[in-house]
Amino acid sequence: MRTFAIRLGGLALSLAALNGAETWREQGVIHLDKSPHAKLHSVPVNAVTMGNGFWAARRKAIFEKSIPGSLTMIEQSGVMDNFRRLTGKKDVPYRGPVFADSDIYKWIDAVGYKLQSVSDPELRATVDRLTDEIVAVQEPSGYLGTKFTGPELPNRLKTWTGHETYNLGHMLQGAISYYRATGDRKLLDASARYVNYLYEEFARQGKPLVCGHPELEMGAIELYRTTGDKRHLDLAAYLLNSDFHESLKLDRDTVWYSYTGIPFTERTRVEGHAVRSMYALSGATDYYLETGDPKYRETLEKIWKTLVSNSMYVTGGVGARAHQEAIGEAFELPNNAYGESCAAIGSLMWNWRMLAATGEARFTDVIERALYNGINSGVSLDGNLYCYQNPLEGWGLKTRNEWYYVACCPPNLERTIGALPGYLYSTSRDGVYVHLFHNSAMDWHLEDGTGLKLTQTTEYPWKDAVEIAVAPAKPSEFTMYVRIPGWSRSASVAVNGKPVSNARPGEYLAVRRRWQEGDKLTAKFDLGTQLITANPRLADDLGKLAVQRGPLIYCLEQHDQSEPLALLRLAVGRDPGKDFTPEFRSEFLGGVMVLRHKGQALEGDEPLYAPLGALAKSRTRSADLTLIPYYAWENRGAVPMKVWIPFATR
Repeated sequence: MRTFAIRLGGLALSLAALNGAETWREQGVIHLDKSPHAKLHSVPVNAVTMGNGFWAARRKAIFEKSIPGSLTMIEQSGVMDNFRRLTGKKDVPYRGPVFADSDIYKWIDAVGYKLQSVSDPELRATVDRLTDEIVAVQEPSGYLGTKFTGPELPNRLKTWTGHETYNLGHMLQGAISYYRATGDRKLLDASARYVNYLYEEFARQGKPLVCGHPELEMGAIELYRTTGDKRHLDLAAYLLNSDFHESLKLDRDTVWYSYTGIPFTERTRVEGHAVRSMYALSGATDYYLETGDPKYRETLEKIWKTLVSNSMYVTGGVGARAHQEAIGEAFELPNNAYGESCAAIGSLMWNWRMLAATGEARFTDVIERALYNGINSGVSLDGNLYCYQNPLEGWGLKTRNEWYYVACCPPNLERTIGALPGYLYSTSRDGVYVHLFHNSAMDWHLEDGTGLKLTQTTEYPWKDAVEIAVAPAKPSEFTMYVRIPGWSRSASVAVNGKPVSNARPGEYLAVRRRWQEGDKLTAKFDLGTQLITANPRLADDLGKLAVQRGPLIYCLEQHDQSEPLALLRLAVGRDPGKDFTPEFRSEFLGGVMVLRHKGQALEGDEPLYAPLGALAKSRTRSADLTLIPYYAWENRGAVPMKVWIPFATR
């Protein structure tokens, strides 16, 4: 029997807790039931079953190929041997970067999400064995890390490049995910002891704590939500609010790049290292959800607007520069994007928290854009290869690899796709929210305790229709909020065949009524192909268009063209959407909708340089173009690819 919660004056009283039941099963990706400034509350991963459809094959590959393969690579790279050397099991030197410990923690995080969806006793036994090896190196103080020991001991927690707090943040997230899957507290308790050590040693005494890569803020606040121990929230507050860059002799570039040393509310725009930025913003939003600090809300809103107005790729990717993996200046969005997979994941994490704070669909639109494109591209269709970078144009150099020395992206992708059921739905005081569309069954409850089942049937994103069967345990009045995607130029919604008005793109449609078993809500979106133009300040995209169908961005890949990509042009008529013919190919790239287009190819005999106007007379011929979803690029070998495509009018 599922437990449920009653809300009184904004406080959640868990009946499961009163009865001593296993409340850990009831906690979502982020546990917001007692967060006073959360408008939305998470539905647990285990309360949602995802059926066949777009994400089914991706999750199958992650569970069956990526997770086992990553553990093999983690072992081969020496991550676990770094722990074993400290217990005397291995006589080996330290291997890997200073943040190597985080690889195994993120992998445990991914396993935790898998186990929240499916049982795997053998995998669970593996995690338990590895956990024993991890906690065996914890010191009596609570400190737990493999790098800063022996000759490195004098540098412990003293350098902003050490990543010790970053490692701990991932340890917390992995421990919490695994706890919510199994109820096992061993890693959770060890990570809590480490947090308590940092609180007592640094925050309580006002000593500077270097946090050169944000991550601990998120982890500590989620630990607070899990344990109720306010020290964990206070440690995050100390990191976010402290101003100790001068005492640490951190220059402006370091502060800008690493998100450390100055109060968060002094930030004015998205900047610095892309992943650090997204993780810091996620932690700051977590802090707002717990405290309601208006300065945080103002700062977060201001920074979010700079992200979507001048620093986000059309794929939802973040990060323009390879140098320092940085976001870059406003409108610096070259097509040889760095676009690290972890940055797109960080954007999803941040926008998920902003959505929880506001209930506004603009954040869900960013989540969907990143998820279907900039995140989905990060792992190959077979689950064996990964993109660290996700450029929007490639010249045939290999981008997907089996592993990386800096191996943050593979387990990060695995944990994100593993957690997908937890992102489909939320609850609020007055009803339930439907964020994303996929064949799925939610078996949960309204916030007054009334059981509720939602069954979603759809072929989204390939087809335009979504049907949601509603089955409350008893007839109940509540509001169902259904997202109308911002990309859909129009939409129609009906309940039991009767049209519902006011379905506006980029908003949630609120349908309030007395719902009963057998009710059905249906929605249809506009899946017509759209041509996207870029702001003229994006120099790389002048005279070019991107192609979008539904939430998916498309690209040209050389495999599918008879002419070199450099010669190809889109040919745009008066009704651009009709210039493209959708064609579903079930056996191609895991089953995709390709777009066929009658474009143009340059003759290719133009001079390298010519007087103004001469090249405008270049001769062209008709060319049949085939576009594939961006996420599927380089699954057939490395060849040229481009998202932004030159065009000519018919």
